[in-house]
Parts: sequence; structure tokens; C-alpha cells
Amino acid sequence: MLSIDEVHLWPDLAGDLHTQPTKQTELVHLYPTRSDVPYSLWNELIAGVKERMEVLVFSGQFLVEQHNIIPIVRQKAEQGVQFRFVVGDEKSPAVVQRAMEEGTTGGLEGRVQMMRRYLSEVSGLPKVDVRTHGTILYNSLYRFDGQLLVNGHAFGALAGQNPVMHLRELPGGRMWKHYMESFDRVWEQATPEPT
Repeated sequence: MLSIDEVHLWPDLAGDLHTQPTKQTELVHLYPTRSDVPYSLWNELIAGVKERMEVLVFSGQFLVEQHNIIPIVRQKAEQGVQFRFVVGDEKSPAVVQRAMEEGTTGGLEGRVQMMRRYLSEVSGLPKVDVRTHGTILYNSLYRFDGQLLVNGHAFGALAGQNPVMHLRELPGGRMWKHYMESFDRVWEQATPEPT
């Protein structure tokens, strides 16, 4: 009747995961840290992917160890879902520097190695592409069809301590396009993992 979204009338609804985001914005929700993104939302996005999942990280190991994505990737790839994972090269100067800056010398490199090992179980499957990169990682990106989690990175902070924007794809959406173009630039220069 008022021609505005309910969240503008009752701002407290913005924190409710079941509140429909406004129709005019790409931003669904802003989380203070990646650790604040609800476990159930990660599981819902992973389980709900029907066409495409794309991930740009240095490690992203939590996706396997907390959300058990390897069997999901196998199953969904058989159903025709396309997967693109771009993980760090643990020997690259960018990964080594990031580990020093966040105070985890050797730790980040080890997590990257573990993630590459996990992904080696699915990297040879049709519809599953895995590459490594040595670029400076300004944001970790997690795309699930038309939903995108953007985990920004602040100097000296662990990835899980940094804010996450939950975006959705909208026609003409500038933020979506901005981050997905960034993903594509890294993808193009990344090295395919052996299958």
C-alpha cells in the first residue's frame, strides 16, 4: 500500500534471515565478520546451488572441514552444476606475505596445501575446475548461483575476522559485476591444477 519494502518501515527486520531484502539493492546483508555469517546460511547456499559455484580464496579450508563440500561437489557436478575454485599457491610471495602480516607464518601456507589436497579429489571431474593463483587477495569471493558472499580483507586480520557482504545478482547490478569481473581476472591468470 505504501510502495516501500517492509524493512524500511521496521529496520529490525533487516537482521532476520527470513526477511526479504529490498528489491532495489544488491546488498542482502552485511556481517561484521565471516564468523558471523550463520552456519545455516552457508549450508543453505551450498546445498541450494543449481547452476554455478565459484570460489576465490587463499585457503577456504573451512568449506571442506565445516561444510563438507567435497561430496556435495561430486553429486552436484553429476547433475551439471559448474564449479570453479581458485585457491592460493602456497609458495607465492603474496601468500607468504599474507601469512606474515596475519601472524600465521607457515599456518596459512599449510591451510592452502590442505585445501589443494582436498580439492584434488574432485579436480578431475567434469564440470569441476581448480586453479591456483599468486595474486594479492583483496577479497575472498563465494558465489552460489545468484548469491555472492564477499569477504573483504583488512591488513593484519585473519579472513574470519573481516566483514562479509551478502550480495545478490540484479539486472544492471554494479557491485555484482565489479566483484565477478575481479574473479574472472584472477581466473584468467591462474594456473590449472593437475587432475
